[in-house]
Amino acid sequence: MFDNKSILITGGTGSFGKQFIRTILASYQPNRVVVFSRDELKQFEMQQEFNAPCMRYFLGDVRDAERLKQAMRGIDFVVHAAALKQVPAAEYNPTECIRTNVNGAENVINAAIENGVQKVIALSTDKASSPVNLYGATKLLSDKLFVAANNMTGSHPTRFAVVRYGNVVGSRGSVVPFFRKLIAEGATSLPVTDELMTRFWITLDQGVDFVLQGFSRMHGGELFVPKIPSVRIVDLVSAMAPGVARHIIGIRPGEKLHEMMISRDDSLHTIEFADHYVITPSIQFNSQGDYFKNGKGEVGCPAIAGFKYTSDTNSDFLSIAQLQALDSQVK
Repeated sequence: MFDNKSILITGGTGSFGKQFIRTILASYQPNRVVVFSRDELKQFEMQQEFNAPCMRYFLGDVRDAERLKQAMRGIDFVVHAAALKQVPAAEYNPTECIRTNVNGAENVINAAIENGVQKVIALSTDKASSPVNLYGATKLLSDKLFVAANNMTGSHPTRFAVVRYGNVVGSRGSVVPFFRKLIAEGATSLPVTDELMTRFWITLDQGVDFVLQGFSRMHGGELFVPKIPSVRIVDLVSAMAPGVARHIIGIRPGEKLHEMMISRDDSLHTIEFADHYVITPSIQFNSQGDYFKNGKGEVGCPAIAGFKYTSDTNSDFLSIAQLQALDSQVK
């Protein structure tokens, strides 16, 4: 699907962006792969690893609409991964978060339509479902913008979809590298926000693969949610540092005890497939596909009314042994 195509990823110097590009270069023969981000040092460092002839590096911010329009000229597929993601930082800097996550999303949409991009997938988060923090609220707004964008395209071919998943194992700024740092420094106790806390868990490889599958599956307007396991934070501590004590520090500003990816209200618009769910748009589009049969020919069925997908009620939890194996894999 991506052979001889041009692909742009916003926020391409992040953990997801690096793994996405690594996968694209290993599995396909793209015409161009464009990294769009605002950090020149990270781009310089990336060029040392990703220096294939098809690679391009564009300095720019998603807040800059004109620069995005320039970067998307001749682009076929876009992955929108740029965002301000730290929950406490968003609580203290709400306007900055809104400018990047909401206004930036609108700029990506307009640039894609103007340049006739074929397909755009935006990355979301479990925190966007029934949000209680500013980060989640901005990502919910972003999700809504990308879904509604399918009604803005007119005669343009561009289609938009969203992928929503949980915590990415080992991603920059997440709890796993934080715990590793403390363990390496000889910590005798690890900080835990709440002993009851649970989270959805996905590896970078799984996240990238799910996004790639989304390009094949999408009609436009879908919000894709993978079926993934949950973890108990206390099990994660036991897996990473057996025998090490833990101390309770309390939930941080804007943080949830458990995460949700599909709410009961969303269940009315949810289709279940073998390994994922699709939340269909509540609005009608002029050119709307059959959401019960995706672009890969996979067939789904309506989710049970009142269904919700939360990290504490998930039927699939990783054991301590599984977490230890996963920790070894991603080091």
